[in-house]
Amino acid sequence: MKKKLISALLLSTVVLTSASTAFVAVADETDDKIASQDAKIASTKSAEATAQTEVTNIQSQVDTLSSKQSALKKETDDLLKESEKLQVKIGDLTKEIKERDEALKAQARSAQTDGSATSYVDAVINSKSLSDVVTRVSAMRTVVKANNDMMKQQETAKADLDKAQKENQAKANEGYKLLAQMNDQAKTLETQQAQLKVAQLNLAAERATAEGDKASLLEQKAAAQAAATAAAAREKAYNDQVSDAVAKAKEQADNGVSIDNSVPTPSPGGSGNGDYIPTPTPTPTPTPPTGGGGVNTYPVGQCTWGAKELAPWAGNIWGNGAQWASSAAAAGFRTGSTPQVGAIMVEYGPTAYGHVAVVSMVNGSQIQVREANYNGNQAIGNYRGWFTPGGVTYIYPN
Repeated sequence: MKKKLISALLLSTVVLTSASTAFVAVADETDDKIASQDAKIASTKSAEATAQTEVTNIQSQVDTLSSKQSALKKETDDLLKESEKLQVKIGDLTKEIKERDEALKAQARSAQTDGSATSYVDAVINSKSLSDVVTRVSAMRTVVKANNDMMKQQETAKADLDKAQKENQAKANEGYKLLAQMNDQAKTLETQQAQLKVAQLNLAAERATAEGDKASLLEQKAAAQAAATAAAAREKAYNDQVSDAVAKAKEQADNGVSIDNSVPTPSPGGSGNGDYIPTPTPTPTPTPPTGGGGVNTYPVGQCTWGAKELAPWAGNIWGNGAQWASSAAAAGFRTGSTPQVGAIMVEYGPTAYGHVAVVSMVNGSQIQVREANYNGNQAIGNYRGWFTPGGVTYIYPN
C-alpha cells in the first residue's frame, strides 16, 4: 500500500517535471531560431554594406565624370569660338588677297609713274638718259616684287589660318564626341546606381523583417522562460508536498495507522497561452463524450479560446491546437477529414503548436471558418473567406 502511494506520488512528480522540461525545450528551440535570425540579420547587414560601398563608388565615378564633362565642354566651346574667329580672319584675308591680286594684275599691265599710268615702253622712251631708264625700270621692278612678296605672305598667312581653323574644328569635333561618350557612360552609371538603391531598399526591408521576427522570437523566449520558472516553482512546491506526504505515510505505517491512498493532485498550470505550451494532464481512463460547458478557461485572444467560444462543447484541457484532435478522440468525440458546419478544424501548422477554428460554411472542398489569433487578429472573425484546407482533422460535436 505504501509503495503504491509513493509510486503515484512519483508519477505526479514526473508529470510536473515533464511540464517544466517542455517549457525549457521550447526556450532552447527559440534560442536556435534566434541564432538563425541573428545570422540572417548579420548576412543582410553585410550585403547592405557591400551595396552601399558600390553605391558610393559609383557616385564617386559620377562626380568625377561630371567634372570632366564640365571641363571638356568649356574647352570644346572655347575651341569653337576660336575657330569662328579664325574663320572671320580667313574671310577678311581672302578678300584682301583677292583685291591685291586684282591690283597686281592691273600693275602687270601698267606701272605707276608720276601719279599716272604708263607702260614700260613709255617709261623707256620718255627717259632722259640711260641711267634714268635703269632707275625707272628698277623702281617698277621693286614695286612689282614688293607686291608679289606681299601676295605670297598673304597666301601663306591664309594657309596657316586655314590649317589652324581645321585643327581647332577637329579638336572641337573630338571634344563633342567625347562628351557624347561621357553622356552614355553617365546614363549607364545612373541606371546602375538606381538598381543598387533598389537592392539596398530590398535588403533593408529583409533586415527589418528579420529583426522583427527576432523581436517576436525574443518575446516567445521570454514567455517560455517565465513559464519554465513558474513550472519549476510549482514543481518545487509539489515536491515539498510529496515529501511531506511520504513522511506522513511512513509515520502512519510505522504506527500501524491505516494509510490514506489519496494522492495530491499536481497543478502544473501552463504558460497562460492556450496556443503554445501544453498542460500535461495524465488521464487514466477515457472520459465520456461530454463537452466543457459554457466555461472557457483558455487565454482570451488565443485560437483555442476562440474555438471554445464558438463551440462550447469543446473541452477545456485539450492543450495546444495541434493536440485537440487526439484530446477530443480520447474524450469520446468523433474525428475525420470531411468538413462539416459546426465542426472544429485542427491545423498542424504553421508552428508546432497548431491552430484551431470552427467551420461556418462548406461548399464542396472549400470552407469558411471563424477563428481567433489569425495573422495577429485576436478577435473572433472570418479572416480567410473561402479556401481549401490541406492536411487537417475535423472534430465533430456529439
